[in-house]
Amino acid sequence: MASSSAALPNAPGSPEGIRRARILSSKLYFDVPPSKASVIYSSSYDIAFLGIEKLHPFDSSKWGRICQFLISGGVLEKSQIVEPLEALQDDLLVHPESYLSSLKSSLKVSLIIEVPPVAALPNCLLQRKVLYPFRKQVGGSILAAKLAKERGWAINVGGGFHHCSANEGGGFCVYADISLCIQYAFVRLNISRVMIIDLDAHQGNGHERDFSDDRRVYIMDMYNSGIYPLDFEASRYIDQKVELVSGTKTKDYLDQLDKALEVARNSFDPELIVYNAGTDILEGDPLGRLKISPEGVTARDEKVFRFAKEQNIPIIMLTSGGYMKSSARVIADSITNLAKKNLIEIPSKLSRK
Repeated sequence: MASSSAALPNAPGSPEGIRRARILSSKLYFDVPPSKASVIYSSSYDIAFLGIEKLHPFDSSKWGRICQFLISGGVLEKSQIVEPLEALQDDLLVHPESYLSSLKSSLKVSLIIEVPPVAALPNCLLQRKVLYPFRKQVGGSILAAKLAKERGWAINVGGGFHHCSANEGGGFCVYADISLCIQYAFVRLNISRVMIIDLDAHQGNGHERDFSDDRRVYIMDMYNSGIYPLDFEASRYIDQKVELVSGTKTKDYLDQLDKALEVARNSFDPELIVYNAGTDILEGDPLGRLKISPEGVTARDEKVFRFAKEQNIPIIMLTSGGYMKSSARVIADSITNLAKKNLIEIPSKLSRK
C-alpha cells in the first residue's frame, strides 16, 4: 500500500495537515470566564486617523458606539465585554502568502477599502491604523464560534467581511473572517456542518467562492441583486438564494425571510450558524438601497436567533455592513431586544458575585 502523504490529505506534511496544525496551535481560541458576556469587542476595532475614514461611506466608528449604547442602556457592563486577540499572519491561514504579501502595497489596500488617497500613505501606517483593526475583528469572529459552542450564542461587534475570499479582498473587506471562523470551527470544535445566513444588503461573494465545493457549508443569502458586487459566478454557489429588488419594504422583506428560514430548516441540519447581520438594509442607506425600518431590523434579528434557539443550534452574529450613523443605535436596540426576549443571556450582577 502506498504511504505517501498524497494519499492522506490530513497527513502532517500535507497542505491540509499543515493548516490543521496551525489552527491547533493558534492562540485565538482562549477560555473566557463565566462573568463575561458572549459579546466580543475591542476599542482597536474602530478606525480613525487623519480624517481618511471619512472618505468611505462606511461608519468606521460604529462598533464602539454600539457598545456605548449597550452600556449606557444597562444591557451590558464594560467589564463584561470580551476582548479578542489579533489574528497574526500564521492565523490567517485561508489566505495564500501571495495575497498577504500584496497587502504590503498601499495601492492594493486602497483598492480593497475603496479609499484612493490611502495609496499615497506609508504602508506601515496602514498596517497600524487600518489592517490591525481588521485583524482584531478577525480574531473576534474566530473566537465567537468557540463561545457560541459553549454558551449557545456569541456576538462579534464587528467582522462580517463577506466580500473577501481566500484569494482576493474587496468592498472594504480585507480578510475573510467568515471563512476563517468556519475553518477553525471544523478543526477545533469538531463541527462538520455550518449554515451561513447572510442578510447584509450585498451578496456575500467572498464566502460563496471559498465554500463553492464544500458540502459541509450551506449558504442562504438574501440580498439586493441590483447592486455591488454583481458576482454572478459566486451566486451559483448559493444553496438558497433570495434576490431582492431596490426599494423592497419591511413587510415584504420579513415575509420573504420567513419563507427562506422555513426552507433552510427543512434543507440542512447545521451544528453552527454564522449570521451576517448587515444593517445596510435600512431605509436611507446609500449603498443598500432597500427600505427596511429600524423595527424591521430588530424583527429580522429576532427571527434568526429564534430560528437557532428553537433548534438548539449555536449562533454567532457579525455586524457587517451599514453605512449610516443610525446603524449603531439600531444594532444596539436589536441586541437589547434579543436580551429582553431571552434569546441571548447576559450574566447579571447577582450571578457574577
